[in-house]
Amino acid sequence: MLQTGDCGYDSKGEGNVVVTSLDAAINWVRKNSLWPMPMGLACCAIEMMASACSRYDIARFGAEVMRFSPRQSDLLIVSGTVTYKMAMSVRRIYDQMPSPKWVIAMGACASSGGMYRSYATLQGVDRILPVDVYISGCPPRPEALLEGLISLQKKIDSEKPFLSLKKED
Repeated sequence: MLQTGDCGYDSKGEGNVVVTSLDAAINWVRKNSLWPMPMGLACCAIEMMASACSRYDIARFGAEVMRFSPRQSDLLIVSGTVTYKMAMSVRRIYDQMPSPKWVIAMGACASSGGMYRSYATLQGVDRILPVDVYISGCPPRPEALLEGLISLQKKIDSEKPFLSLKKED
């Protein structure tokens, strides 16, 4: 939904005219066209796959285009247990994604290592990647992934895309 401060309508113009800022337009496009890269490492991946079914329908949020190539995606969904053996591969996939990019840690294992307190398990994917949204549960339901996606869309909507291009005076 657009807030009243984001755009305006000019009733005196010919046809329908919508006036908005470039930041608001870019954020609207980014948040409604997320292309996830599914990184299903354990049982949470089954719930992530279920979110694409017609019952939950992740397509309502513009994220139905699951890409299995990191160069064509902008959202990394890490679902499951990340071992130290897989950690460098997960990081390599994240590094190959174009900017801007976001990360969702899905499940207790991806968020904090879960029940595995061993030498082989990474205690949270946030040790190697900057995580934007954490989804709790073991395994989390598909509705939880959709709510995490909504939280990420709210975060993207409040970003300033051209802030980094401004020169400091």
